[in-house]
Amino acid sequence: MRTQPTFGSDRFPAHGYVGLFIISFAEASLFAGNDLIGRWFTPIVWTGYVLFADAWVFHLKRRSPLVSDRLAFLVIIITSILTWWMFEFYNAPRFWRSDLELWWHYHNLEPNPFLRRVGYDWAFATIFPGLFLTAEIFSATVFRQSPRTRPMQISRAAMIGCLIIGAALASLPLAIVSAWFAPLVWLAFILLVDPLNALRGWPSICGDLARGDWRRLCSLLASGLVCGVLWEFWNYWAISRWTYTVPYFGDIKIFEMPVLGYLGFPPFAVECWAIYIFCRSLLAPPSRMDETDIWMRTRDD
Repeated sequence: MRTQPTFGSDRFPAHGYVGLFIISFAEASLFAGNDLIGRWFTPIVWTGYVLFADAWVFHLKRRSPLVSDRLAFLVIIITSILTWWMFEFYNAPRFWRSDLELWWHYHNLEPNPFLRRVGYDWAFATIFPGLFLTAEIFSATVFRQSPRTRPMQISRAAMIGCLIIGAALASLPLAIVSAWFAPLVWLAFILLVDPLNALRGWPSICGDLARGDWRRLCSLLASGLVCGVLWEFWNYWAISRWTYTVPYFGDIKIFEMPVLGYLGFPPFAVECWAIYIFCRSLLAPPSRMDETDIWMRTRDD
């Protein structure tokens, strides 16, 4: 459902202030020792962040998913949940090994199975919106005046080659369950899905670079790093939280994340966007691509 904006471009939408209130209330309640907020802190605080970031995007661009295209926002939420469950499968291949978590481990979760699943899905639903809204903010501010460079001509054969390599890298951690393969999960789907999007005529990083346009890539990389720091910062204080075990420099940490793990957040944002574009492409042919969806446009204002 696409609606016309109801706020003036010089105003900061009300839901942004609601988001700031949610963040502040969650933080204050957590440090006051509220056990309920502490257990649900991650989905609550990220809901506040998404509301705030969406309002900021509207303030900058006079449109945003929550104001201008709620159907796209619903699609991104569903895609976010399903994609993160896919990553959970990589982390804990429970279908053939029980009680095995390779890289991240959850603690102090809600004991009720139904509520625990609600908590999972609620938290997972904020991942893609948080990443992409932050990328839109970077695109409209830091990288708004980014100059175009000489186009990078990426041949069809090169894109097919990347696709094949990506498929192999995505398959390897499933074929050989090893804690050493964590980096593959955060790189494989860029090589697999983005060239596929380009070959099918949908927005892609390959297509951006072919026009010499680096804005989207830079915005997504910066967003991944910022959101990664926020994820780890807020997670560190929460009662229901996650920790990591990796075989390389795992004891050198910033918050709970081993320091090398922060290198994975920027490409993670890129692969999330590529996966979203692929999933969105299944809903309509390229001729019906709606570039009013801020996450799909091949060009900016």
